[in-house]
Amino acid sequence: MILPSVRDPRMITVRRGGTLTDDHHGLLAHWAADCAEHVLALFEDVVPDDTRPRAAIAAARAWATGEMPMMTARALGGHAMGAARPLMGAARFAAYAAGQAACVGHVAEHDLGAAAYAIKAAVAAAPDGGGEGARLDECSWQLRRLPDAVRDLVLEDMARRNDICWSVFDVNGG
Repeated sequence: MILPSVRDPRMITVRRGGTLTDDHHGLLAHWAADCAEHVLALFEDVVPDDTRPRAAIAAARAWATGEMPMMTARALGGHAMGAARPLMGAARFAAYAAGQAACVGHVAEHDLGAAAYAIKAAVAAAPDGGGEGARLDECSWQLRRLPDAVRDLVLEDMARRNDICWSVFDVNGG
């Protein structure tokens, strides 16, 4: 479970009664797509002919730029998650990261789902004993790509939801 029981109004769009602007929502989707794409090879190395996770990442970006309706992007996210289900380990988590990224347009808080699953993929792919280093490296990589305009919002959300996101985030700022 990656979504909180009580929603933060800063992660709800203005038109739905929150304070999240469309511009910031788009930045969250792009960042989530970047996080998912960073570990996509972990899926594609196992299932090279399955394009569903790659299509979901492209859908996240297309939604963010207004080139795709939210419902289409969300459906492609569901297809990526379907690609994950029969798998194990890093490949499974990488496909889930892509699916979560495509769903950011529907619920902005899926951004941390994409980031958390990407971290889980990196940890699962690490050689024996290297999981903590992989977790910290992936967190650091993600934080370096976090747009300044949403940085504080995401960092606060990471701290708030770290426990329901498998405690994967480096809430000390890496």
